[in-house]
Amino acid sequence: MKGDKSIMLAAGGTGGHLFPAFALAEELGRRGVAVDLITDMRGDRYGGGFPARAIYQVPSATLASRAPGDVIETALTLARGTKAAFGILRKVRPAAVIGFGGYPTYPPLLAARLQGIPTAIHEQNAVLGRANKLLANGVNAIATSFERTKFLEGRLVGKAVLTGNPVRKAVIDAAARGYESATPDGVIRILIFGGSQGARFFSDTVPLALFALADSVRKRLRVVQQAREEDVDRVREAYIEAGISAEVAPFFADLPARMAAAHLVIARAGASTVAELTVIGRPSILVPLPHALDNDQLNNARRLAESGGAWCIEQRNLSPERLADEIQKLLQAPDALAAAARAAKTAGRPDAVRSLANFVLNLAEGRPPGAVRPS
Repeated sequence: MKGDKSIMLAAGGTGGHLFPAFALAEELGRRGVAVDLITDMRGDRYGGGFPARAIYQVPSATLASRAPGDVIETALTLARGTKAAFGILRKVRPAAVIGFGGYPTYPPLLAARLQGIPTAIHEQNAVLGRANKLLANGVNAIATSFERTKFLEGRLVGKAVLTGNPVRKAVIDAAARGYESATPDGVIRILIFGGSQGARFFSDTVPLALFALADSVRKRLRVVQQAREEDVDRVREAYIEAGISAEVAPFFADLPARMAAAHLVIARAGASTVAELTVIGRPSILVPLPHALDNDQLNNARRLAESGGAWCIEQRNLSPERLADEIQKLLQAPDALAAAARAAKTAGRPDAVRSLANFVLNLAEGRPPGAVRPS
């Protein structure tokens, strides 16, 4: 690709969309390709240090309901975003625009299509997301993270290339640490997090479950838990009362390293979480976010559970007592945890970022996106 051309990435302002875009930007940067980013106003939270030449923000909105007022308001906001993106793309003139999901990808992908710029979307989940479903027919190519993606059917299959879900360099670095089984008398490290936006359910449930464990087990626990800002104090107090050593915070910048140190992870089943668990290779109890449209997290969790790398338990079936029983059984079976760690590692795609970068550069150069690039 000519040195004066860049790749424009478009991602919704949540970690699940921005983290794979971050990983791709890192890889393209290593190849000497300039990267720009378009996101929405939420991107400030996760866009710090994003490896892009420039970061642009455009108006965007998620359709909250089918009520006429909400539909009209969302459409007007997306129209403003498309107009803004049109001007940005006309100035930057990228070789391709790649969307990572979320409604903030809609304006730049539509503007790119109107200007004849090659476009593609990357789907992180085992289910094609709402924004990606709207965009799928109009883009030139689709990169997928799972061998089977729900709602990817008909002529869309011919556009699809399996690349996997790319993870950041920090995750690749953490993956170098092998899984260390807990010893009979040693510490037991448990990591709990609910994705980039936290999970109140875990704040309500996990401390009670761990409190129910035998005193001899509680003394060995070393817990790291992500909690919402408003829940941090009460979760800390719950662990103090239970006599459990715990570190509780709203966000951990070094989460991949903490994941690598864990004997067991308890988490939601967002696409980035599943990708990172499999690349690092750690056993997990996955509790998919309930009520999500299309059950994307449930599909993600079930795929990993089918491989033997995790245990999927729906939130409606998970009381503190049930969780305590599940944790107790696993802690008494370190071989089962180690086997799950190996299965998760086998399911991982550490080369996904290279595959996706090849896909993107092929698209930008007019090659078939799935073609093998010259070495």
